Amino acid sequence: MRNRIKPVVISGAVLLCLLPPAVPPTVSQERGPVFEFDKQKSSMKFSVKASVAIEGTFEKWDATLTFPSTDVTTGVLDIKIDAASVNTGSGMKDDKLKSKDFFNVKDDPYITFHSDKVVQTGPNTFEIPGKFTIRGVSKDETLTFAATGKGTGSGGVKGTMAFDRKQYGMNSGIPFIKIADSVGVTVDLYGKRVGPPLVFKQ
Repeated sequence: MRNRIKPVVISGAVLLCLLPPAVPPTVSQERGPVFEFDKQKSSMKFSVKASVAIEGTFEKWDATLTFPSTDVTTGVLDIKIDAASVNTGSGMKDDKLKSKDFFNVKDDPYITFHSDKVVQTGPNTFEIPGKFTIRGVSKDETLTFAATGKGTGSGGVKGTMAFDRKQYGMNSGIPFIKIADSVGVTVDLYGKRVGPPLVFKQ
């Protein structure tokens, strides 16, 4: 007579003990803060030394400043400006700046700046190197920022940058106006922090 193998019944509790321990889910790293900017209090401006003053603002733009971690050096800044929104207070100057000789808004409607690095140079000062694009030409430029309201959850950053317009293909002038090659840019952003506070270099 053949030996019969008796089935072994394993309870649910015993089965759980025999299974390999479950690997706990990886705890995601806490994300850093995001800054939300108030456009009513912020501005994008430019100026050029000339025989007749040329300075103005851009009425339409977007900017984001995010941090993958609380380390201030990990900041990612993106600025996108609608070049056709230039406003110098003079229709003649605006039309000339929108033309193919300058911003060429028909073919290259946006002026952009992208950076994924922040260099703290002092208690409240920073350099943000990035890629500046205008007229479809991209080059490395650096915004120099000064911050206010550090550690309070709200405040502003005011950045300046100068670039050589001829390096971006803007070689023409404006009739009867002598224009310098260097163009100054001022980025004045005011907003509030959403998320944990940043860690600054002391």
